[in-house]
Amino acid sequence: MSTTASLESRVRVPLFGVAIDSVSFEQAVAQVHRWIAENDHQCRYVVTPNVDHIVMLQHDEALCAAYADASLVIADGWPVVTASRLLGRPLPERVAGSDLVPALFDTADRHRPLRVFLLGAAPGVARTAARNIESRWGAVEVVGEYSPPLGFEHDEGENEKILRQLQVHRPDLLVLGLGAPKQEKWVHRFHSQIPANAAVCAGATIDFLAGHKTRAPRWIQKFRLEWLHRVLSEPRRLARRYARDAWVFPRLLLRELVRSMAKR
Repeated sequence: MSTTASLESRVRVPLFGVAIDSVSFEQAVAQVHRWIAENDHQCRYVVTPNVDHIVMLQHDEALCAAYADASLVIADGWPVVTASRLLGRPLPERVAGSDLVPALFDTADRHRPLRVFLLGAAPGVARTAARNIESRWGAVEVVGEYSPPLGFEHDEGENEKILRQLQVHRPDLLVLGLGAPKQEKWVHRFHSQIPANAAVCAGATIDFLAGHKTRAPRWIQKFRLEWLHRVLSEPRRLARRYARDAWVFPRLLLRELVRSMAKR
């Protein structure tokens, strides 16, 4: 893995009360690999704000705390990137968690297999994802997977069970597919006890890797309409959320624009 795309000179862009790393996709991939190679017994975690996260962050103090302590905050959503440009604080590009995880697998070193643990998705889905990952990426070894029951985050026994599994397998990379804001709050609460070098809060990525859910075709992504594909794929679960976000986010952007103009 090349080290030319380091984050030594990176800057963080303040947007909507969140500090987002101004990094390219290549830099994000390189940085996570660097943490894995360092193997310094720290679990650094990545969060991926999109419009829904931005809306939740306006009133969720625990989520704000998780974001404040994240080692890498990357913009997973074209509206967030577009807003940054309108505000004169441009982010270089979208860095989606569902693209970041496969890219980490693509760039794994065959001489030192990347040890991965999958946490999340429905029962059986992570196991299917594990099989697909190992058949596609020869340099990746899925050392464990677990689909915790609903409400597990409030069950100390379940939390201890997960941490014990991680202690047994000691992965290089923990992929969390618990959904937001649960995954961010959980990794923030336990990151000091997680024996992985890096963790990525990756939403539906485990479902995508299992083939349980499908991402939008590339041409739809190119036209920045992946959100439409998702809401049409899961209308019951996502329609209300997207409607709320479509109502709230423009108002947040307008507030940021007014503040920005007042400072000029």
